[in-house]
Amino acid sequence: MGIGVRSFSVDLHSPYLPVKEVALKEWAVCIDAIASGQQVVLVRKGGITEETREFRLEETSFYFYPTYEHQKAHLIKPAFQARVESSLQGVQLPPEEVMITHAAHVVDDISLEAEEDLKKLDPFHIMTHDYATERLQWKHDKPLHILTVRAYALTEPKRVKVDRSYIGCKSWLKLTDPITDTDLVPVLSVEEFEAKRQLIFDRLGLHKPE
Repeated sequence: MGIGVRSFSVDLHSPYLPVKEVALKEWAVCIDAIASGQQVVLVRKGGITEETREFRLEETSFYFYPTYEHQKAHLIKPAFQARVESSLQGVQLPPEEVMITHAAHVVDDISLEAEEDLKKLDPFHIMTHDYATERLQWKHDKPLHILTVRAYALTEPKRVKVDRSYIGCKSWLKLTDPITDTDLVPVLSVEEFEAKRQLIFDRLGLHKPE
């Protein structure tokens, strides 16, 4: 079982905001780990209601849309479990509004199928290995995508209303309201991000694209 790699530029193509009003759904606790610079990867397989029944990288730059319903403490490594509860502070479920605090740019799309390769990446995400393996084994004929992402904080976080089109188990959303009057600040410097990215490629025995 091989490993596939697609790579893109390290920086956002736009100097400020993602060009399109697109958001990727992700657990709030994972967004928190990415926002703190502790995690630089996303582990994706696909949403149940997506037409292709598999994850596709539709955009390389997007906003993070936080979700809360499926994140559970027992699916998170013990050191990060308290963050599940803290991510729910002040949040009404189901939410009528969510706060958009970060955007991301995908630098690498690494596709893998072997559990031994996934295990090598355990230090780079906050999910338990058992849960990450569940994601790998779901739709076992499709690869798991490990996205290395460089995250950016919005200088002015934006509260957006939850549109009916946002509801459901899908990965990508088209935001109905544009995000304006904010700038982006990298969570990690290029040097810090590249050091973490290099470790990921070293673990997988891959040559890091320049």
